[in-house]
Parts: sequence; structure tokens; C-alpha cells
Amino acid sequence: MPQEGAFKFHQYQVVGRHLPSEQDPTPTVYRMKVWAKDAVRAKSKFWYFLRKLRRVKKANGQIIAANEIFERKPTTVKNFGIWVRYQSRTGYHNMYKEYRDTTLNGAVDQMYSEMASRHRVRFPCIQIIKTATVPAAACKRANTLQFHDSKIRFPLTRRLSRPSAPQFRSLYKATRPSVAMI
Repeated sequence: MPQEGAFKFHQYQVVGRHLPSEQDPTPTVYRMKVWAKDAVRAKSKFWYFLRKLRRVKKANGQIIAANEIFERKPTTVKNFGIWVRYQSRTGYHNMYKEYRDTTLNGAVDQMYSEMASRHRVRFPCIQIIKTATVPAAACKRANTLQFHDSKIRFPLTRRLSRPSAPQFRSLYKATRPSVAMI
């Protein structure tokens, strides 16, 4: 099981606002959750989105706080829903994806690698709109639904009996090994 620090992308909460001026001494504060490799890239992504959404850019704004968000229960498996907007070769598309993981960072990591493999969409072209922990009854995708069986089993299909010591190992056997489940 991967640890919290082993993920490629971390979740950050970045809080920023427009610089105070005489016309607006208390500007609106904006809070955003972004995924990035480190805090510097998270702040950069915050300014990228804030420029698109509001008339605030890095030159006339300030970052109040940038904190990394950690999973509350990183040992239990949960279903995560991720709403994504991505740019392909033909245009922009919206998408909803479901993943099973112990942490949201792990689910986002899965999403980035799946988008790169199945849709050939790289990290800069993907915008995460929303993420949520989805209850089992609300899951839609077959890939997550197949794990909701309470009697699910993962059988070991090929079990070979190994020699107890190296001196009992031989290259040729008199009988073919039986790999049937015992």
C-alpha cells in the first residue's frame, strides 16, 4: 500500500485575494483545492484558474495561505468520483470517473495515468472540477461496482510446492507438478 508521501500529486488548499486598494480595502478571499507536485506549482495553478474565473492575477493579487491536505482515514478503501474537464486534439470534453483507493491522492494519481493511457491527455490539459467520496449505492461504473461484493475472493491460481532446501531442488521432475487449488 503506498504511503502518503509516495504519491506523485498532492492536494493543496490555496487561499488568495486581490491586493487591498483604496477602492476595495477588504477584497474577496478565494479558496481553491488543487493537485500539484509541490506547493510552488500549486500556487501557480491557483493563479492560472483565478485568472480564468475572476479578474485577479499574480501581479495584482496575494496568496494568504497554501496548505497540503491529508486524508482523514488513509487505511480504509473508499470510492471516489472525479469530475474532469480535459482538452483533446478535437476540443474540450467533460467526464466523470470513479476509482477505488485508500486516499483521494491515490485516486487522482490513477485518473492522471488512465487519462494519459486511454485518452492520450497529459497533465496540463486536465482540469479537475470536483471530487467526492461516493457511497457504494451511488456508484455507477462497472469497474468499481465489481468490488462491492461482500463475498469477493482473490484466489491464488498457480501454487507450486517449493523444495524445502536448495539441495532438494532439481532441474527435471519425474512427475508433472500439480498446480490445482488445494
